[in-house]
Amino acid sequence: MIRQRLAGMLGSWRTALRIARREARRARGRTALVLAMIALPVLALSFVAVSYDMAQLTRAEEMDRRLGAADAELRWVAASPVRQDAWGEGYGAAEGEGEPVPRTRPVTADEIRSLLPAGSRVSLLRRWVPFEVRVDGRIVGIDARSVDLADPITRPLAALRDGRRPSAPDEIAVSPRLLHRLGVQLGHRVWTTDGTGYTVVGVVEFPDNLREVVALRPEPPAAPPRDESWLVDLPGPVDRALVDRLNARGIVVTARAPVPGRDPVYTGPGLPDAEQTGTAVLVSGLGLLEVVLLVGPAFAVAVRRRRRDLALVAVAGGDAAHLRRIVLADGVVLGAGGAALGLLIGVGAALAGRPLVEQYLVQQRFGGYRIFPAALAAIAAVAVLAGVLAALAPAWTAARQDVVAGLAGRREPPRHRLRWLVLGVLLTIAGAAVAALGSGRSTPSVVLTGLILGELGLVCCTPTLVGLLARLGRLLPLTPRLALRDASRNRSSAAPAISAVMAAVAGSVALGVYVASDDARSQAAWQPGLPPGNVVLIRDDLPETGPLPAVDEVAQRVQAVLPGAPVVPLATPGCAHPAGPDDYCAVNTVLPPEQSCPYDLWKEDRPGRERALDDPRCVQPYREPSDIGLTSVVDDGATLTALTGAPPDEVAAATRTLRAGGVVVTDPRRVVDGRVTIEISRGSGAPTVSRALPGYALRGGLPVERLVLSPAAAAVVGLVGDPLGYLVDPDRPPTDQERDRLAAELSEVAPLTVQVSTEAPPSNQRPLLILLAVASGVITLGAAGVATGLAAAEGRRDLSTLAAVGADPRVRRLLSLCQAGVIAVLGSALGIAAGLGSVAIILLSLNRQYARLWPAPEPYPLVVPGLTLAVLVVVPLVAMLGAGLLTRSRLPVERRLD
Repeated sequence: MIRQRLAGMLGSWRTALRIARREARRARGRTALVLAMIALPVLALSFVAVSYDMAQLTRAEEMDRRLGAADAELRWVAASPVRQDAWGEGYGAAEGEGEPVPRTRPVTADEIRSLLPAGSRVSLLRRWVPFEVRVDGRIVGIDARSVDLADPITRPLAALRDGRRPSAPDEIAVSPRLLHRLGVQLGHRVWTTDGTGYTVVGVVEFPDNLREVVALRPEPPAAPPRDESWLVDLPGPVDRALVDRLNARGIVVTARAPVPGRDPVYTGPGLPDAEQTGTAVLVSGLGLLEVVLLVGPAFAVAVRRRRRDLALVAVAGGDAAHLRRIVLADGVVLGAGGAALGLLIGVGAALAGRPLVEQYLVQQRFGGYRIFPAALAAIAAVAVLAGVLAALAPAWTAARQDVVAGLAGRREPPRHRLRWLVLGVLLTIAGAAVAALGSGRSTPSVVLTGLILGELGLVCCTPTLVGLLARLGRLLPLTPRLALRDASRNRSSAAPAISAVMAAVAGSVALGVYVASDDARSQAAWQPGLPPGNVVLIRDDLPETGPLPAVDEVAQRVQAVLPGAPVVPLATPGCAHPAGPDDYCAVNTVLPPEQSCPYDLWKEDRPGRERALDDPRCVQPYREPSDIGLTSVVDDGATLTALTGAPPDEVAAATRTLRAGGVVVTDPRRVVDGRVTIEISRGSGAPTVSRALPGYALRGGLPVERLVLSPAAAAVVGLVGDPLGYLVDPDRPPTDQERDRLAAELSEVAPLTVQVSTEAPPSNQRPLLILLAVASGVITLGAAGVATGLAAAEGRRDLSTLAAVGADPRVRRLLSLCQAGVIAVLGSALGIAAGLGSVAIILLSLNRQYARLWPAPEPYPLVVPGLTLAVLVVVPLVAMLGAGLLTRSRLPVERRLD
């Protein structure tokens, strides 16, 4: 019995697939439309999958790029024995040894050869060395590598594109992109910022970096470099005895095969992160739902046009299951066809466009040509699933149609089922609750789950909403009344199209509002460390390299770019007599016990933090600087204006205190009876020193907690002012061009970094907002166009009736315009409402969670980006205008049969 049923079902499916294939050839326009909508996401996904698979290098490919023609790579990482893994990716102290002892002098080639078998050849490689040049007046750091490309061992590391390989210390080879940026030709000289000149003799390409790269000849370093290795060519294999001998000297070995006798590192696929996997699955589910909603109207129209054929199948003995299979077979055939078409074009595009992806996206060469069969099979299966899901609702409708009405060609009025409305409302409420729960717990997968549930609930409510709006059509003129009536009568095709627009617009609005709100929150939380527009010049080398230039020399350079800008030296407190090279002095001011917060931020539990929220002593009156943090300074008052922006009278009073040997603070709570308690802690573990000094509370400046010690006060507590750089107080904020010119001017006298304090954080969310709006706009236009075209094909008989009763030919154009408006306007309105509601719930939940934290972070404001809403308002108008312009005005007239 079971075998007979299975055979019958398989035979039924074979018949259904043949019918679906025949129907696809008959309705070529609808077939092309469905194939395009399914093939486009398949094309994109298959392109990404194949490109990703080619970009993932195998172990052999990685070793080829890393070793060139060498047998192994040696890294002398310590002066004591080490223990490494099989691939040399990790190491530690050998058994029985303490921490690895770092090397204090550079390694020579003779030292390396003395540890290797006779006949071994070595070549030095440093994958990063400093290299700075001036380009258009700006100092630009270039990715430089120190490697002898003329050596047979290292020659395969880079491909020669033009010229020759460097053979002298003053010769370099550059990448094609760097050659274009420098604007030089082969044979030209390039000068670095330290005055060293190099001749460009070749153009090379490193396969692991297609950006701007320069290759230098190796030179012996003065100190042990941080990134140095030796590529070696051995007369024999890399055996265990050799690795043991090298590890005993502190050398880590990386070979083409796992090192014998070492623990292997697991390189197989690890378990994916559950949160990331759940988020990816939910995002994919949203994309699948969007495709199903876009394709669904085509299957609904196909079922209505085949009512008579399906009724004949029922008369011939077909049951409801047979009718469902016939319609579902359409989804299988078109889904498989779209998958095949998308895979063919996507794989071909990935293989053909590989050089462009390498050059402009990944910026490194791929490995071998691969196509990722497992991912392509999964993509094809999802495409077929999308087709079946899109045909599921029409299949269910076809199985329940009235056979007599289908044979007579009568249209059945749509049934209003209350259960779908109830289900939609319940899903929407449940989705809102789940999204609020997920945002409160900061769990993206739970938030996405709630959004999907809410979206499904709105999809279920859409047919009922269309029916309610159709009842209002009696108050409208003829053309919009017909458009609303058609949408109500053809809910199986109109509702998915409206839902597709709603889903796209809701996602765009929610993301846009969240991005804009997050940007507004970042701006509200931003606290500049200096008055906005002021400039700090900080040395970017070690103090041991020498003193900074005189302030007059720096001021001359600064005022050549920023005329009239005063320049003052800047110093921070340091140990007057450090106990060693690692010793440091940390300076803090002490709050009186009655002003201190009695709670510990890191130790309090939730009840303790809630009590701290209500305690005024735990409210921080000052904020941490967001850009330039100069919390402690040694100065006699010259930097106060540029440092704090306080009023002149306050600066004058504070300067008198400093010149009298006192200290200045910005927190009045720290001044008790005219004195401030200073506490000094040492990195060497020496006892903490505490001293009460004359103090003054500076008011009216930036709300940043700051301590300024006079040189005399610093000496009293065992401190000294360590030169850090300079402060510049221009009359206006410098432009980007002036900042680059200033950096170029200063590079000639000292290694100084130019930092400008800004009033707000850097933000460039406009491109993202435009991208989100354009993406939803494209889906809106596509869904409106598809639904309008299908409605026009389905309503041909109504148009003939209008022509017969003498309707103006412009009615057809206006009808298409109104039909597109129903889809686009209703979908956009629902999407905007759903997007605003969902993001409001999420932000409200986050703010409620933040309100219970101590210290309380800045809450999220609800900011609606006008750009996003403007685009989403314009798009329905564009859809209506396009439908009106692309529709012929001529009304069709059916021929009468004599």
